[in-house]
Amino acid sequence: MYSSKVIAGIEIGTSKVVVLLGEIVEGQSLNIIGMGQSSSKGVLKGDIVDFHAASDCAHAAILSAEDQAGVKIDGVYLALSGSDVNGFPSEASVNVTSEDGRVSKEDIEQVSSLAKGRDLPEERVVIHHLRRPYRLDNRSVEKPLNLEGEHLEASYWTVHGNARKIGDAIHIINGFNLHVDDVILSAVAAGSVVASEEEKQNGCLVIDIGRGSTDYAAYQSGRCVVAGSFPLGGDHISNDLSIGLRMRLNQAESLKHRYGSAIVEHKNKGEKVWLNNDFEIGDRPIRLWSIEKIIELRMTEIFEVISKKLGALGRSERLGGGVILCGGGANLRNCEQCAEGVFGAPARVGDNGTMATGELRESQYSVALGLLKYGLQYQSKLGPSENKAPGLLRKLKGLFQ
Repeated sequence: MYSSKVIAGIEIGTSKVVVLLGEIVEGQSLNIIGMGQSSSKGVLKGDIVDFHAASDCAHAAILSAEDQAGVKIDGVYLALSGSDVNGFPSEASVNVTSEDGRVSKEDIEQVSSLAKGRDLPEERVVIHHLRRPYRLDNRSVEKPLNLEGEHLEASYWTVHGNARKIGDAIHIINGFNLHVDDVILSAVAAGSVVASEEEKQNGCLVIDIGRGSTDYAAYQSGRCVVAGSFPLGGDHISNDLSIGLRMRLNQAESLKHRYGSAIVEHKNKGEKVWLNNDFEIGDRPIRLWSIEKIIELRMTEIFEVISKKLGALGRSERLGGGVILCGGGANLRNCEQCAEGVFGAPARVGDNGTMATGELRESQYSVALGLLKYGLQYQSKLGPSENKAPGLLRKLKGLFQ
């Protein structure tokens, strides 16, 4: 028998902390009841570099969300990102053991355990085991139970991170007397909201462009099959503008928001805009082509890094569902066109309309909404996702004892 439970989806990003509260009723339905935000300090490229500063910002956002909703949080689902998140493929195979040649539950459990059994260094911890479809006698099958065959194969993409860095993020939440129920990679959380089942089935790519890092999650045959993170984001664009056009970083940030484009729109190199737009001492004209070219080069690099990491999965013929962009970086003008140029597939900015209305439909809230969706799944009769790594929080708990 289920009762009401209040869960929080918390994203501690480089630029801001977002906290969304959801009330799960009878373990089946989710109502979004509160939101809190604060600027972020002490976070660099997705990693916590000043624990106390990051804690103060996170706690301010949590308090704001609880005050708005008038409730206390029962459990937290926390987004992970950062420079130290990596992944690798892991495979195993077994012979079908039953006399009638049909796959048994024991066969599936054995091959899955073998595929997920690769040891990691002590300082690393598994975040997700993302399962691809099984293969039975070299044919792809989603549910092999009771099918006839001789040879069963299982394949996973294992996402892992630095235990200490993940532990720091969890410790921030624990410091507010809250319990982290689970941790989810940012792009995996966002993908559960912005990508439709049809897009996932046809093959799609979700890219979450943050200020300090970019996360990605690739889907094939309805499943997330590869995911990762790397330390390039919106801050790097501002830094490029600052260095390339010889200006202060805050001026570059302002220029990016006012005139930024992910592709060169203005071909006339003589067209200029004013740096500060106040015509005071220090204000000067800047070539619009130069602004756009610098941004285009960096955005193209971000997408090319992902394309290289994905290999064959990043080719246009594997992306029938297209490329879906979210996060603050997705708001950069012409970001979709830049992505299309790299991947050769249609691109769009994600929309959270399946879960939210109003302001929360904006792509910058996709991760937090996805965390709540995961929370609903965990609290429902469906039980925990098979893509989660058992023992993750148990292993990290030892860091604080």
